Order: sequence, then C-alpha cells, then structure tokens
Amino acid sequence: MKRPALLALTLLLGACQSPNPYKAESRPLPPAPPGAATTFDRSAYPAAPRDFGRYRSWTWLDGQLPAGNNWTTPEQMADMVNAGLDQHGLRQARDPGQADLKVTASLQYERRLRQYDDYAGAYYGSGPWHDQYGAWASVPVVRTYEEQVAVVYLQFFDAHDNQPVWSGSGEAYANGSRSESVSALRQAVKDALDDYPPH
Repeated sequence: MKRPALLALTLLLGACQSPNPYKAESRPLPPAPPGAATTFDRSAYPAAPRDFGRYRSWTWLDGQLPAGNNWTTPEQMADMVNAGLDQHGLRQARDPGQADLKVTASLQYERRLRQYDDYAGAYYGSGPWHDQYGAWASVPVVRTYEEQVAVVYLQFFDAHDNQPVWSGSGEAYANGSRSESVSALRQAVKDALDDYPPH
C-alpha cells in the first residue's frame, strides 16, 4: 500500500523538475523614425500664456465694418467700437498689415422676458366688517413683461496666426427713442469690453 503511494510521489517530483518547455524571448524594438531625436513635441507641454500686453493696434477682420440696423449706421457702430477699444489702449492701425489684432463686431436686437414680484393687498377672513375676524396681507404676484435689448458681440483674432484670442458680449436696454438706443449701444460696447484683457 505504501509502495504505490511512494512511487506516485516520486514520479510527481520528477515531473516538477523537468525543464520548462516555455522560454521567455524578447524581440528588439523597431528603430525610431528619422528625426525623432530632434523633433519637438508641443503637445507634451502646456501652451504658454498669451501676452495681451503686446497687442497695441487693431484692424477690422477682412476690412469689414460691423453691420448697421435701423438705429445706427455701420460707420456709427464702428466709431463706438473704436472709442471703446481706444479706452483699453488699442489704437486702430493706419496700415492694416501692421495691426496686432483683427476685430469683428456684430449687433443684434433680442427680446427678453423679465419677471418681477408685485405685491398686492388681499383681505383674509369672512368679511371686511367688525362682525367677524379678518386681516389684510400682501400677496406676491409674479408678473412677466417683455423688453428689447441691444446685444453687441466682439471677437479678437491674432493678426499673425489668425487664432481667436478673446471674445466678449454686452447688452443694454434698447426700448425708447433713437437717442436712447444709441446711448444703449455705447453702454453695450463698454460692457462687452469690461473683461478685456482677461486676467
């Protein structure tokens, strides 16, 4: 009984000591492509922060003035944008080919729904006379009205590589007379430029 068990154990130990038929082999890596050692991979590094201080002059993108509408002409709109950019240290280039920035401006009138709380008096109780208890109270009523706003969109492009560098928008209440709408446009341009240059 012991001999067959001992024989089986011996055979098992012999099998464990047999050479492993699987061999680890490594293949050489393929050669690197030509010029790999001298090629700079920009994607491996974050983009350098843009220096907005070097932008000093501007011109209209493709020489196109902003479109006008029934409240203002393209020339008037261009003057408003020019004045706003001037306040941020950006001067319109005499030679468009020497400008640092290219600018586009567009104007749209949009209608917005506004809501406000209107408090109206209401009587609570079974009667307004002194025969029964009651009380007056203010009840909030949400009212909705529509107004027209002037929305100015500005977009700046680097004049050297045509990459977009900044955009902004501003809006102002535009219901009223023509002079009031022109003032609203000036305010919308100012609001659109409030965040330039970005921090």
